[in-house]
Amino acid sequence: MMLSPDQAADSDHPSSAHSDPESLGGADAKVLGSVSDLEPVEEVDGKGSSRAALYPHPPQLSREEKRRRRRATAKYRSAHATRERIRVEAFNLAFAELRKLLPTLPPDKKLSKIEILRLAICYISYLNHVLDV
Repeated sequence: MMLSPDQAADSDHPSSAHSDPESLGGADAKVLGSVSDLEPVEEVDGKGSSRAALYPHPPQLSREEKRRRRRATAKYRSAHATRERIRVEAFNLAFAELRKLLPTLPPDKKLSKIEILRLAICYISYLNHVLDV
């Protein structure tokens, strides 16, 4: 939005209220949208005439936005998928090792992860009972 010189000087204008540090919560508050943050750039319209326009500096990205942009890259997604695959394989290997320690009939019966956990709880409880007697 371009302001004429008299609008920029007018303190009652809504956009100029945002450039006042006191209105944003104190003297050390960050100034948003102030005219001093804008650089004059020569702009040429299609009619051959030129006019001065003000363009703001590129906005500073928040930590969350930087993280979102970094995670949007194919390289990051590929690395994340590899790490996740390794984690899931280690998780499944730990369940397989626990499954080998549990007595079932038949011994090679396929159990779900929740069944393995519940059977392990029961087996540990049984072993505690045996040791207590």
